Amino acid sequence: MSLTFFPPLQQINSEIVRHAGVDLYVLRLDLMHPWVNGNKWFKLKYNLLEAKEKNFTTLLTFGGAYSNHIYATAAAGNIFGFCTIGVIRGEQRLLLNPTLSFAVQQGMQLVYLNRETYRQRNTPALQEYLQQRFGKVFIIPEGGSNLNGVRGCTEIVGNAMPTAGYAYAFDHICVACGTATTLAGITLSLDQRQKAIAFSVLKNGAFLAQEIESVLTNYLASGFPSPYTSPASWELVCDYHFGGYAKVNDELLLFSQQFREEHGVPLDYVYTAKMFYGVMDLLKQGFFRRGDSLLLVHTGGLQGNVGIEERWRKRSPTAIAP
Repeated sequence: MSLTFFPPLQQINSEIVRHAGVDLYVLRLDLMHPWVNGNKWFKLKYNLLEAKEKNFTTLLTFGGAYSNHIYATAAAGNIFGFCTIGVIRGEQRLLLNPTLSFAVQQGMQLVYLNRETYRQRNTPALQEYLQQRFGKVFIIPEGGSNLNGVRGCTEIVGNAMPTAGYAYAFDHICVACGTATTLAGITLSLDQRQKAIAFSVLKNGAFLAQEIESVLTNYLASGFPSPYTSPASWELVCDYHFGGYAKVNDELLLFSQQFREEHGVPLDYVYTAKMFYGVMDLLKQGFFRRGDSLLLVHTGGLQGNVGIEERWRKRSPTAIAP
């Protein structure tokens, strides 16, 4: 079960990068597949394999109305022959947004839970209720954030590279962080000389450090395959959340537009735009040593931009160029 495609590495040349004296590359996971791309494929891969091995025919998972994970799971289920059920946070709306409309087109059945009930999505009681309601379903947690997801993310940097060993040319691997899964997987795949830097997209995201430690400990104790017996060093940066999850402002929108125009790299506002902004700001501050080589992991999620841009145009019509 594979989407066999090496995502391109793209070098970024800009005045900021040249002045900092570093080499900066982007791992374009957003170009892996039109629908199942970014870190979402890696977080789904081993969940799908386990479901196949255990003869499940239906996947059930969770997400918000603009969820990249819902979008990717619907598409992956269709590609690999699964029925899919998406449990959506919030009330049902008759007019579906582009994300949910696409999911339905891919064959996903949508089920809505009010926000209070949705918060119980990981409890045995709610999962037992869902099993009783829908029968034999393979439950994937929101965002694919489980040990299968971590295992897949250990393959992002190393296995995604077109040349064996090329991944070890980078001193720092930077990634946006909403949960601990992607960062943990990347950290487990790095040489001890390398360092992973996670940029929290959550307000007050310092708690993620404990989550990351917990996921790393649980994964290493689980017996799941790991490239190394201990994780590489990592750092959590919490200064570039722009107000919190899925929050944007004119500054972030302008940065994203300028970066796309200058380098041909579109950024999603929820994750990668905040990480890219943070990296560029840290380069200006001299955070990285001259001669360092940086790899920025583009985790996809571009489909969600449509809804954010629509909402933002209503608030600030001149902020987004047509």
